[in-house]
Amino acid sequence: MMIDETVLTSRPIAWQVAEEISVPEKIHDWLMELGSMTRRFEQYCQQVTVEPYQEKFITAAELNPGEADCLSVSQRYWLREVILYGDNIPWLLGRTLVPEETLVGDEQRLVDLGTIPLGKYLFSGNNLTRDYIHIGKQCDRWARRSLLRLSNKPLLLTELFLPESPAYK
Repeated sequence: MMIDETVLTSRPIAWQVAEEISVPEKIHDWLMELGSMTRRFEQYCQQVTVEPYQEKFITAAELNPGEADCLSVSQRYWLREVILYGDNIPWLLGRTLVPEETLVGDEQRLVDLGTIPLGKYLFSGNNLTRDYIHIGKQCDRWARRSLLRLSNKPLLLTELFLPESPAYK
């Protein structure tokens, strides 16, 4: 199955707070998941793998519309875009934006995750909080966007559920 990795950047998503959008109950549970999406996916397959397709620093001018409003002002942001697979089936596109100022101390490891799922890193300690979850839809695909804080330092995570994801089953 071919995946268009630009889907998170080429087509804007109209984000809404969960209470303002009608979502089927089954997918709503997935969209509002407060724990690790990686762990949740692991319940539906033998192996979850990550394929990074973009890992680099970008400027504020390169952010998608609305992303700058969610994050603290920074000269540069670490961008990581991945495809998350369950048993080699693409289930989710992920886009993580991290202000450069977040990348101090232990959080510097965020730039070296490679094929490690973000959730494995984020949920390995007790220093993670979530400010909110916004929900959106792009064509027939549901997405969510969360402002997370790691040791009280912000990062923005966008997750788009692909058609073969167990979230739709």
